[in-house]
Amino acid sequence: MARAAVPGRLTWRKAILKAVRQETPTARTLVFDVDGGWPGHLAGQHVDVRLTAEDGYQAQRSYSIASADGLEITVQRLDGGEVSPYLSETYDISWPVEVRGPIGGWFVWRATDPSPVQLIAGGSGIVPLMAMIRARAGLRTPFKLLYSVRTPEDTIYADELRQRARDDAGLDVQYIYTRVRGKRIGLADVNTHTWPNDFQPSVFVCGPTGFVETTADLLVALGHDPQRIRTERYG
Repeated sequence: MARAAVPGRLTWRKAILKAVRQETPTARTLVFDVDGGWPGHLAGQHVDVRLTAEDGYQAQRSYSIASADGLEITVQRLDGGEVSPYLSETYDISWPVEVRGPIGGWFVWRATDPSPVQLIAGGSGIVPLMAMIRARAGLRTPFKLLYSVRTPEDTIYADELRQRARDDAGLDVQYIYTRVRGKRIGLADVNTHTWPNDFQPSVFVCGPTGFVETTADLLVALGHDPQRIRTERYG
């Protein structure tokens, strides 16, 4: 998931692409080796990526970190975009970029939090939530994921989510295919597929701005404490 890069005092470091995984026809995961080693991160944080052209022109974007360990990002191609088409189609093994991070301390899940966790993703908003699911591996914290995506073919991490829903005890995954059924996420979906408010779950919602605002309003309407709803939006 891409956002506008946030200025900061972190140091830019060289990173080399060491592996690629194609997630959907328009999204792929990039796995990096970072000069000096990756310092580690919390699930939900992001990283700035900077590209420099031969003529010196630079472009940078911020991407959610997809991994529990090491540095991986998943890039969804945006038609007309300046950076995402390059990273999702052209960028190749052993080619360099610069990275800065990890960044962010609010939209994060910590394994020391015993509360049930509710994840709600819209499209590529699954990326930081997948980092949380991966960071949960081996733990017993109850997790629910409600993933709204256009079609099954657009589902990022489809195979891994299927495997984790089967093998990771305490993880429940539900999908809404909006283009298939012809309507977006609604009150009945949230009421049916999320923890009830009296469980006092930690809630993380990520996706396009309209999706996030609608979903957060639905959660509040169902009695969830707004202070326990953390949101991350793009677009």
